[in-house]
Amino acid sequence: MVPQWIIEKKRNGHALTDEDIGFFIRGYASGAIPDYQMAALAMAITLQGMAPDETAALTRSMLSSGVILDTSSLRNPKIDKHSTGGIGDKISLALAPLAACCGIAVPMIAGRGLGLTGGTIDKLESIPGYRTQLDEAAFLHVLNTCGCSIIRAMETIVPADKKLYALRDVTGTVPSIPLIVASILSKKLAAHIDGLVLDVKWGRGAFMTTRAEAEALAHALVETGRRLGLRITALITDMNQPLGRAVGNALEVAESVDVLRGQGPADVVALTLELGARMLIMGRVAADRKQALEQLRAKLQSGEAFERFKTMVRLHGGDPRALDDPARLPSAAIREPLPARCGGFVQAVDAEAIGRAVLLLGAGRTRMTDTIDPAAGIAALKKIGEAVAVGETLAILHTNRRNRLEEARPLCAEAFRITAESVLPPPLITLEI
Repeated sequence: MVPQWIIEKKRNGHALTDEDIGFFIRGYASGAIPDYQMAALAMAITLQGMAPDETAALTRSMLSSGVILDTSSLRNPKIDKHSTGGIGDKISLALAPLAACCGIAVPMIAGRGLGLTGGTIDKLESIPGYRTQLDEAAFLHVLNTCGCSIIRAMETIVPADKKLYALRDVTGTVPSIPLIVASILSKKLAAHIDGLVLDVKWGRGAFMTTRAEAEALAHALVETGRRLGLRITALITDMNQPLGRAVGNALEVAESVDVLRGQGPADVVALTLELGARMLIMGRVAADRKQALEQLRAKLQSGEAFERFKTMVRLHGGDPRALDDPARLPSAAIREPLPARCGGFVQAVDAEAIGRAVLLLGAGRTRMTDTIDPAAGIAALKKIGEAVAVGETLAILHTNRRNRLEEARPLCAEAFRITAESVLPPPLITLEI
């Protein structure tokens, strides 16, 4: 085969065969096909799209570029969850131990933050001592001991995706649905899971800014997963306002602890329970949503889910005392309240603006080489529908960089729209696929 012929074939809008795709991905992973040809094919895919069979073949080829973990020693059904990312999305931290308490094995390979959205790995690394890089034996030991483990991808898992993602980031091909689907599912399938529950977000604080875009991605993920023999379902969720009341790594860990102690923000608790219910049903440890929710609530109320989280943290080398006493988590020297300039009701909280402010405060990266400040972020966020008085605190800015407050403060203030009319909070889940 000749690489440029495959590029030309897709450029002209023709479907690629399994052999075409396998040849190209193997060649790219091995170095036989250079970056510039892979970039050309990625752009052709972005412009012309892929049929479902092609997307499935691409996912299989990406998966085959690395090792598939042997998780056969896990006795419980292996069900994972993936979110497309959003401002304040810390669901995985509470969901993994909660589902594990109910008889689900959760082998979760997570990522760092992308753009304005925080990453599960960055959040966990704000816990003193927590190691996100484990080898296969250590990963399986944690899973067999406590039923859940959250790590970052090993070098041997889907190396083609690691190369391709870096290339897409600098060639304008990140938004391609077939490339997104293959990237997500290949990494998830590398853990040899039985099922996957997806949280596909849309809105100002998500990669997919419109509901239609999120639905298109969710349908593609579900169809491709099923073609590959995976049990899979997706929830489409609203990310126009931040999820929860805290954005920033250590702040979100503390909020996750609140959830596990039965005291978390209503929206975080609700989404954790709904995603968890789908995991239990998919793993056949609950017959229906009602039974699943009863099991999950019981584990939260008994404290078992919180204890399971502490066990996972300890097995990863982390200090569980930081969960019992969140004052042991990284904390910022500067905590500045943001007062409301007028009274009324919160009509909107722009998640994108909050994300930009949090990045300025030090909680995100503007370059891959940047160091994240785990203590930085915004807490005590008011939510849509809540009443506020003049001068009441809308949010508290946490930072160790006083010079950044001048930039972050107006961004955060502009995120809130307050009106005289009362409004209802928007529904969190907009569709299930």
